[in-house]
Amino acid sequence: MTAMQINGSESGVVRLFHLDLPPEAVERFTTQAGTGEYPLQYALGASRLRPAFVDVVAIRNLGSMSLSAYLAEAYQLSGEDFRQMAPRIDALRGHVVILPSQAFDHVSQELSVASPLRWVASFTEETAKPRGPALRSKAATGTLTGAPAGGAPKLRRLLMLALIGLAVLVLLVLAALSRGAS
Repeated sequence: MTAMQINGSESGVVRLFHLDLPPEAVERFTTQAGTGEYPLQYALGASRLRPAFVDVVAIRNLGSMSLSAYLAEAYQLSGEDFRQMAPRIDALRGHVVILPSQAFDHVSQELSVASPLRWVASFTEETAKPRGPALRSKAATGTLTGAPAGGAPKLRRLLMLALIGLAVLVLLVLAALSRGAS
């Protein structure tokens, strides 16, 4: 059994598990039943698991694409750790379960991974890189000192006048309605 801590505030982590089951048993194991039974969640020891984010892959269905290429493409995985693990990942056969951070519903929990699951690795998704060089102009830096922009006090006054006008209008309507009811 493998113990694993899930931080509820994490994002961008992808966990890969090998599933040691015959093909005919995979769907029953990885699908939440109408009765609420969820063997995959039980085998993970997870308190929360969102089925919409569970990716079960039959490796033979990838055709000529390797599992590492699928992970790189579908989950934006890269980096030295991922490249070093690629041969081991590509040697897997059968089915794998891929769980991104969202699968745990942003709930901190302790997993105790049990058979038929075997944890293979966890990776971090590549974050988007900014396009082009960093902005260097003084106008792009901004400032927090000095007086607020000239239009802000005028806008506040206009909003205050509008609210007062609206209140007067409501009072006039209420007065007219009360006279009509008498």
